Amino acid sequence: MVRANGAVSLRELARVVQTSEVTVRRDVRALEAEGLLDRRHGGAVLPGGFTRESGFPQKSHLATAEKTAIADVAAGLVQEGEAIVVGAGTTTQELARRLARVPGLTVVTNSLLVAQALAHANRVEVVMTGGTLRGSNYALVGSGAEQSLQGLRVSRAFLSGSGLTAERGLSTSNMLSASVDRALVQAAAEVVVLADHTKLGTDTMFQTVPTDVITRLVTDEPPGHDDRAAMELQALADQGVHITVAGSGPGTAGAEAAPRGRQPRRGDVPLPGQRGSRHPGQQLRSAPLTGDPQDRQARVADLRRR
Repeated sequence: MVRANGAVSLRELARVVQTSEVTVRRDVRALEAEGLLDRRHGGAVLPGGFTRESGFPQKSHLATAEKTAIADVAAGLVQEGEAIVVGAGTTTQELARRLARVPGLTVVTNSLLVAQALAHANRVEVVMTGGTLRGSNYALVGSGAEQSLQGLRVSRAFLSGSGLTAERGLSTSNMLSASVDRALVQAAAEVVVLADHTKLGTDTMFQTVPTDVITRLVTDEPPGHDDRAAMELQALADQGVHITVAGSGPGTAGAEAAPRGRQPRRGDVPLPGQRGSRHPGQQLRSAPLTGDPQDRQARVADLRRR
């Protein structure tokens, strides 16, 4: 499965082979010891580390249920009549399918897949960047794409990537894609990152969005055994990122963890003409993890319950 898809989550492996995630994790360790794959938090990838990037066909089969839940929550952040930018990626493509129902929306994108998802939406205007087509992810990149974004100003940018850490923020394996994503960020008052749990704690070669620029992260709930992913979420919250976890409770679209003591920055200033935000889910407060191991375990358990 890893050879076919480039990457796969432990949750998906356990479902396909009809066994427990504990068993799958043990087998993945054995395969890594033989050099057949590299473990990642919550999943496994082909060997290649920082520089390898899976193509669209491989990414489209990874964590599909999680991406759908994330897209549902992210779509709820978009207001009628807004102007936004949407970057390339399989998760942002899922978001675009839901944005087709938002009237008066203007979407600027460098992704052919995002544009295709919105092509028949009568009440949505799609603006595409220029640039050179990168076939592996159907995105326009290069100086043409970056220049077409100069002077642009929109309310929000929705971006995905190959990895997300509290230390470096969002990153990707391709230099051209990273450069265009940085230009998309410069055009937006708020930056919303869409990343499923398999990307948490993963660091790739080119930084696209530093942590202090990310306004909000929409993700899914990490598996119960994945302490590192839960601690990565806490570290992101402590650095000022609002965390929204999709599908984290019955009857709710998601639960939201608001960072403690967050300083105002550009994403906190309402834009002219914007209505009140309507973030789905309940408000939760975050607290820093201390150096006490018992306190750390209690905080991780609390994050899981949220």
